[in-house]
Amino acid sequence: MQVSLDLIKELRKTTSASVADCRKALEDAGSDIKKAMEILRKRGLEIAQKKQDRAVHEGRVESYVHLGNKIGVLLEVNCETDFVARNDDFRQFTKDVAMQIAAVSPRYIKKEDVPQEILESYKDKEAYYKENCLLLQPFIKDPGMTIQDYLTSIIAKIGENIVIRRFTRYKLGE
Repeated sequence: MQVSLDLIKELRKTTSASVADCRKALEDAGSDIKKAMEILRKRGLEIAQKKQDRAVHEGRVESYVHLGNKIGVLLEVNCETDFVARNDDFRQFTKDVAMQIAAVSPRYIKKEDVPQEILESYKDKEAYYKENCLLLQPFIKDPGMTIQDYLTSIIAKIGENIVIRRFTRYKLGE
């Protein structure tokens, strides 16, 4: 099936996937953009799963200070190579995550980080996780996706394992 160049351009603009991946997804989806986006998302998840066990020893420390200088964040995000650490997409991801931390004030990165004794005092553990675990929070720039979804999409796009290692949020007076 022949896929129009305009459709490929539109899908590439929306997803930032490669031209070849966009063409293949559109062919598999019968030129349906929504189906093609779902195919690319699933492929991205598969790629991220394969890379999950790879060592990450490079990365960057991102800082964010909110207007008015009353809230600040230091964030460490690791990747496999220094080349990726200098990549614009990776840098944008770290900036977005630092801003997310400043705005939403998570306490933990993932739900496995939450101490059991804290969970015992909450009846709705899932609600606590969604409110206090960074990876489970809705992304402030796109509430339709979580930070975990954003991380997975970056891993798929860049092609390396990426890990949010740690963060510290400062608020004046706390």
